[in-house]
Amino acid sequence: MTDGEAAPFHGDEPHDPRVHERLNWLRAGVLGANDGIISVAALVVGVAAATSDSGPILVAGVASVVAGAISMGLGEYVSVSSQRDTEHALIAKERWELAAMPEQELAELAGIYRSKGLSAETADQVARELTAHDALAAHLEAELHIAEADVVNPWHAAGASALSFLVGAVLPMLAILLPPPEWRIATTFAAVVVALAVTGWLSAWIGGSPRERAVVRVVVGGALALAVTWLIGWLIGGAV
Repeated sequence: MTDGEAAPFHGDEPHDPRVHERLNWLRAGVLGANDGIISVAALVVGVAAATSDSGPILVAGVASVVAGAISMGLGEYVSVSSQRDTEHALIAKERWELAAMPEQELAELAGIYRSKGLSAETADQVARELTAHDALAAHLEAELHIAEADVVNPWHAAGASALSFLVGAVLPMLAILLPPPEWRIATTFAAVVVALAVTGWLSAWIGGSPRERAVVRVVVGGALALAVTWLIGWLIGGAV
């Protein structure tokens, strides 16, 4: 690499914005799968506690999978659409300010770099060079910490959320329907606990947090959800 040539990003370096974007998508996928596992498993275990008939269990499970995937996708679409609209509004505002008051914006950018510890002379030089290169990008990064090219896509987010929910929901559906009736609930409990341990470990690994604590938290929470719905189904089934 010659003097003055910018050092390229390596794909596995944490300061590469593409890495952060991939990690965010992966984290969202793991959480969506986790939701699919817990919500569908809790429902089918509750129904299985009330009846051993495969028909009601299948209907309830399929309804839960479809409703959950739609809900996850729609919720993510609405949320990310709001974020996208806000980002577009901020970008439009910054573009107008640069056109209407360029000197004030230049002074503002220099002030930001002074607040980061640069001398007044260096901050002014940095602000002028960045403005000459790409004024809008410089202000968006320094003031708002966003990039115009990286505005979120609600359709991508909705699709990823719904798909990850469906992937997670497959496990409890198979665990409750494939074994004989007397093994359904126990098999589902065991499969869900293992799956939640895996998703808990993955989410902690992605976020760089302690693995054991995350695994215990998600496994205990999921087990409690299954236990509560099993008890409700057992009580209702006994009453009916």
